[in-house]
Amino acid sequence: MSLKTRIEAVLFITAQALEVKDIAEILKEDEEQVQDALLELIMDYSARDGALEIDDENGYILQVKEEFMDIVEQLCPVELRPAVLKTLTVIALKEPIRQSYLKELRSNAYEHVQELLQKGLISRTRDKNGRSFNLKTTPKFAEYFKLKGDAKTLAKIIDLEKQAKLDDEEDE
Repeated sequence: MSLKTRIEAVLFITAQALEVKDIAEILKEDEEQVQDALLELIMDYSARDGALEIDDENGYILQVKEEFMDIVEQLCPVELRPAVLKTLTVIALKEPIRQSYLKELRSNAYEHVQELLQKGLISRTRDKNGRSFNLKTTPKFAEYFKLKGDAKTLAKIIDLEKQAKLDDEEDE
C-alpha cells in the first residue's frame, strides 16, 4: 500500500478535517512525506472529473463537490450543529417568527438562518413593512423530522406536556 492510498483511506473514514500532523500520527509516518503525498492526492482528485474532492481550507477532508450536494441531500439526512438545531426549534415553535425577533432570542441567528435556508428546512418572506423577514418551516422540515401536522400543533402538544409536568410537580 502506498502512503497516498493510506492517506485516502484515513480521509475517507474520518468525518472531520485533519491536520497533516494528525494524519502522520495515525499512519506513523513523517509529516513531510505525508504533506507531499497529500498534495499528490489533491492533484489526483482535481485532475479527474469526479464528484469528490479534498478540501484543505481548515485541515484536510475528503468531501463531495458542492455541485453534487443536491444529490447527497436527497439520500442522506441533513446534519445540524446543536446551535443551529436550537435556532430551528425556536422557528418551529414560534412560526411565523420575525427574523429580527429571532435575533433577539438567539444572538447568532443570522448565520443559522442562512444554513437552514440553504438546507431547505425553513423559508423566508418579507414582512408587510418590508424591513424584516418572516421565517417558517418548510415541508422538508416536517419530512426530515417525520412530523405529522404543522408546527403550531406540535407547539401546543409541547405546551400541554409542559403544563402537565408543572401540574405533577405542584401535586408532589
